[in-house]
Amino acid sequence: MWKKYIQPSSIEQVIETLSENPSRSRIVAGATDLILELEAGLHPEVETLIDVTRIPNLCRITLDEDDVIHLGAMVTHNDCAGSKLIVEQAFPLAQACWSVGAPQIRNRGTVAGNLITASPANDTITPLMALGASVVLRSVRGERVVPLTEFFTGVRKTVLQPDEMLVEIRFPAMNASQSGTFVKVGLRKAQAISVVNLAAVLTMEGKKVTASSITLGSVAPTIVHAEQAEDFLIGKVLDEEVIAEAAALAATSASPIDDLRGSAAYRRYMVEVIARRGLASLAAGTQADEFPKTPPMLIGKSRHNGLHPVEAVHDAKAGIDTTINGKPYHFEAGQDKTLLDFLREEALLTGTKEGCAEGECGACTVVLDGKAVMSCLVPAPRAHGAEITTVEGLANGDQLHPLQQAFIEDAAVQCGYCTPGFLVSAAKLLEEIPHPSREQIQQALTGNLCRCTGYYKIIEAVEDAAKVSRSDE
Repeated sequence: MWKKYIQPSSIEQVIETLSENPSRSRIVAGATDLILELEAGLHPEVETLIDVTRIPNLCRITLDEDDVIHLGAMVTHNDCAGSKLIVEQAFPLAQACWSVGAPQIRNRGTVAGNLITASPANDTITPLMALGASVVLRSVRGERVVPLTEFFTGVRKTVLQPDEMLVEIRFPAMNASQSGTFVKVGLRKAQAISVVNLAAVLTMEGKKVTASSITLGSVAPTIVHAEQAEDFLIGKVLDEEVIAEAAALAATSASPIDDLRGSAAYRRYMVEVIARRGLASLAAGTQADEFPKTPPMLIGKSRHNGLHPVEAVHDAKAGIDTTINGKPYHFEAGQDKTLLDFLREEALLTGTKEGCAEGECGACTVVLDGKAVMSCLVPAPRAHGAEITTVEGLANGDQLHPLQQAFIEDAAVQCGYCTPGFLVSAAKLLEEIPHPSREQIQQALTGNLCRCTGYYKIIEAVEDAAKVSRSDE
């Protein structure tokens, strides 16, 4: 799929490499979109991937002295969902990030990547637009700051040039007089692409609205502001009549199309519905009621950043040195494969299964540098210098992991194909939250699908494994 895979240690190395052959190079972070496109043959011109996941400080979320929040290019969706700063001062973004994909996807997918992909259905663009965000783009030619309102030029089109790297996202932190929310309509409760979404940020003086920002996603070629609704709300008190009128005005800003996820008429109708819901929740102060207090992220206790100091260039001749299940390995082949195929075909660890090969089913879940990920979406060279745990590494010698024992005793295994992914995900959950609630178990396993519909027994087994862990304390 690629001829060369470069893992630089600095932004300067990235932009220098990009400048040498920008049309044939791509930056890769989460790779949750790009790797599928490469496998589908959509970018035959791409020969070099530049992996930025090991560059120090790119995963930082900071607040400066001017109350501006800065997100590094490697900040993932789970980083935002679990950030106290984002939850308290950019809550619509935390909500949007939590709604993206599943834990394994949120552990790899970055907010910057979501912006660059530029789909109008991408969840994080809508709140960032409402928050007044800008992006910082850098190349050997210099640096420029582009407001998000000017960054997108159409469906999957941006002003980002082939030799530029998006190095930072920045936006004003919400203050004490502001409140905000993100509302999304999907075809299912988890791993759902938005049929329509909305973000609202209101500034209040007492009970009156003094400033309003309402943005809509998946209803136009780019994210749009509901300008009529925004203007209408100024000076108003959020009572039922005002909310209803503002919601109706928001729908007039939508110019949706028919597609597989919904008709234009349905989308336009749902804009009004979710605008009413969102504004009502802000009026009542209930917008955070359904956001988890301790969201399970499948990262574990260490909150590992995956920043092993590795600088490498991989081509067909370069070896991959990695640690799998605590054992060192050296491989001479497999540099152009996914991590899933690499583990199965080179390491001969066939416990990790291929179900969908596009990050939907979770059968291929492994732990990469402390985080549960979908191995079908990870380039194999990312294994170089990394620590990986597969289902084969859960047992302690001849002693099964408590989860494995519970799966047997509770008959949580049916056809068994999905079981390795469930075990790896659940093991990471119990490391992170030793005594999870049923809701936390359900949230943690949203990235794992069982086509035998055996979820009740699986959840029961995780609960019983947690009881065993408690008795061992």
